[in-house]
Amino acid sequence: MARNGNSSLRPALIEAAARLIATEGADGLTLRRVADEVGTSTMAVYTCFGGMPELRRAVRREGFARLAARAVQGGDSDDPVADLARLGLVYHEQAMSDPHLYRAMYMELPLDAHDAAAGSETFNILTAGVQRCIDSGRFDPANAVELATQFWAFGHGVVALELANLLSDEEALSCSASALLNLFSAWGDDRDAARRSLILAGRRAGLGPNPTAASNSP
Repeated sequence: MARNGNSSLRPALIEAAARLIATEGADGLTLRRVADEVGTSTMAVYTCFGGMPELRRAVRREGFARLAARAVQGGDSDDPVADLARLGLVYHEQAMSDPHLYRAMYMELPLDAHDAAAGSETFNILTAGVQRCIDSGRFDPANAVELATQFWAFGHGVVALELANLLSDEEALSCSASALLNLFSAWGDDRDAARRSLILAGRRAGLGPNPTAASNSP
């Protein structure tokens, strides 16, 4: 159980722990290393979290909390496919703005089943977004969980390539737009309608008047 601690020290310890996990793996996360990164004592970890396992859990919870907050920001529009595409952009933005947290969330083994469930809220948001597309008739009847898993797996792959500097930001967004156009069409959406929704999602995200390569795809 996490304990009360200095309100500014707690987030600093989470950020330091995420950085160590991302750069050195979970084995690099020790009481002394975290304390030294923040410039505090090892007792601070116990004061704020109760121990190292709870600090590791707090890192994952913080990452998923930030992602969920971004995902629900702005609410739903009257275009469920554009909203679904926006969730993909949110996922990408969160990974690029907090790469250490992202690696701790998705590239390290959770401590146990309870720790693994930390991401259930964000996946439920994604699944609900897919279900809206099905309910509106834009997508064919299907298992929303299966489609959400496909969407997530694709997004994770693109993010992993960009974090490894194998894709530029522009290449990652262009690839995502073209692939999502094909994916949404395969799920039953009209290709022109899907293209318009992708462009709308990009504009809402501030990517410019013609933010996707999908607008020029056949």
